[in-house]
Amino acid sequence: MQTQETRYFLVDGIRGFAVVNMVLFHFLYDVFIIYEKNPLWYHLPKVYFWQQMICWIFIFISGFVWTWAVDRNLWRGILLNVYGLLLSFFTLTVIPTEAIWFGILNFIGCAVLFLFPLQKILKKVSPIWGIMGCFFLFFLSRQIQYGYLGIGDFMQMQVPKFFYSIKVLTPFGFPFPGFYSSDYFPIFPWIFLYLCGYFFYKIFIRYPLWKKIACCKIPFLSAIGKRSIWIYLFHQPVCILLCSVLLK
Repeated sequence: MQTQETRYFLVDGIRGFAVVNMVLFHFLYDVFIIYEKNPLWYHLPKVYFWQQMICWIFIFISGFVWTWAVDRNLWRGILLNVYGLLLSFFTLTVIPTEAIWFGILNFIGCAVLFLFPLQKILKKVSPIWGIMGCFFLFFLSRQIQYGYLGIGDFMQMQVPKFFYSIKVLTPFGFPFPGFYSSDYFPIFPWIFLYLCGYFFYKIFIRYPLWKKIACCKIPFLSAIGKRSIWIYLFHQPVCILLCSVLLK
């Protein structure tokens, strides 16, 4: 378990960088999409890249820190799922057209819990092979919610439609017809990116120089990263309030 004396503030700083970008992204999303100032904004390639960068950092870092506090992970996984459900209730009530079902909080909460029964298997996997294998599987299953597996135009394989007719499989990457969520992070493919972070920590911990560098603080960003969950929970209501005042 990570102690205060060995806290890796650089990791907090990287997470803080993602938090700042997330707040700015969601504010612009509210302006351009919810308030319809530019409905095409979300579909711009650079916006998609920006959004993916933010998500990748959050998920990779979440997997990276799993080992830090194994004794608290059960409670953390449950709590993240509760927060995710509260966020679903908030969006469904306040902005029903932008309702969130199984967003990133629910995904990370489930990923935290799923690693408990997988520990015996994961401990037997070489971290290098684990990262390479999970990274490959992540890209292979990137389009699973759209009905197929494959990397670009290569290795494409249709997923049986049967899986998409079972509603309880929606959190796993098999959304039923008509399903919509403004923030959807199913178990597949994102669990593989989470595991990349988990395996990378196994490599990171072997190098004293890396650990020494990771203890360095990034002013402002490290402090923000330590409070990322609270900022995530409350930033969107603040953004909506600002938009309602500024964009009357």
